[in-house]
Amino acid sequence: MEISRYKKYQSHGDGQFDIDDFKSIGDNVIFEQGVLVFHPESITIGNNVYIGHNTILKGYYKNEMLIGDHTWIGQGCFFHSAGGILIGKAVGIGPMVKILTSSHSEDELSKPVMSGELEFKAVKIEDGCDIGIDSVILPGISVGEGSIIGASSVVTRDVPSYCVVAGVPAQILRNRS
Repeated sequence: MEISRYKKYQSHGDGQFDIDDFKSIGDNVIFEQGVLVFHPESITIGNNVYIGHNTILKGYYKNEMLIGDHTWIGQGCFFHSAGGILIGKAVGIGPMVKILTSSHSEDELSKPVMSGELEFKAVKIEDGCDIGIDSVILPGISVGEGSIIGASSVVTRDVPSYCVVAGVPAQILRNRS
């Protein structure tokens, strides 16, 4: 397998930010020590949002990351919003959760996967959800209002409202209603 030569690219920066850099930011937003933010100009954060230590908010030059009011984000999370991320209001996101919105296509077997075109798919987490520690939400997923994602789950398909899901891949365990 031959790996083509890559052009040299500039860094995306050091992740340091000023409040004025954001597209929009509400009142009482807490950034704990070690939070890194890339492309804050594409990130909107509502009121009363907590962002835990060492979380990485990776905005992108296109699409947006929107974090709703009263949302709590635990330490060590990684959100990559190349395809867009919408997090509703009053969402609890446990430590070390990853939200991904892009992947590489698998065009040709003779090329490394990393050489494939990037495919972008938005992730939407509706109001009142709880995402368990160390879970992964893959590109294109919608998590319905009031749903619970169990710890260390990998969410590979949409989650209906008011459901409890868990596992790898996440499966519906029960309905909350």
